Amino acid sequence: MGRGIFITLEGPDGGGKSTQAQKLYKYLRNKGYSVIRTREPGGTKVAEKLRSILLDAGNKISSLAEIFLYEAIRAQHVQELIKPAVDEGKIIICERFSDATFAYQGYGRGKDMNMIKKLDSVATDGVIPHLTILRDIPPKTGKIRLVNSSKKQDRIEQENIAFHKRVREGYLELARKYPGRIKIISALGSKQDIHEKIAGYVEEVIRRNRIKRSRK
Repeated sequence: MGRGIFITLEGPDGGGKSTQAQKLYKYLRNKGYSVIRTREPGGTKVAEKLRSILLDAGNKISSLAEIFLYEAIRAQHVQELIKPAVDEGKIIICERFSDATFAYQGYGRGKDMNMIKKLDSVATDGVIPHLTILRDIPPKTGKIRLVNSSKKQDRIEQENIAFHKRVREGYLELARKYPGRIKIISALGSKQDIHEKIAGYVEEVIRRNRIKRSRK
């Protein structure tokens, strides 16, 4: 990894990752840091095209093909955007990364975790987040939020509650395995309170890695 830092926001659907990613982006920009906000699946021109195929509710995609698509997107994302940005000393905020594949395809779909980890290791090319914020939310609450929003549910969001329960359990298990990197924050508080907690963790990582402001 280079001179910058890589921060990921993870969690079950309906947890408000996009809202918090945007608030964090503005917060860090206002402090003078060079920041990039991105997402998975997506983040690059090619990856965004694959995202539209992957998440289209009208597409029937096998669970194995699903894994390959996610990892192909990640490989492109890492090489084209994430690695160069970290090398340049920037702060990258990414909605979902490897942990999402472990939680959704490993725990949620029940696919072989060792196989997923091997594929992911190739796709990420050694890139590991410095900090992962896990926005935890009960599946039923997340589902209600999705239904009440104006956004049309994608192929993954439309999965049943049992699937989303397994995903949440997977995320919590990952947090237990990697407590130094993954920090759990409940998605049930106010947006501002959640932002302040996230900012606190991020500031700690910035200090630890001695990230400098790029502008006044």
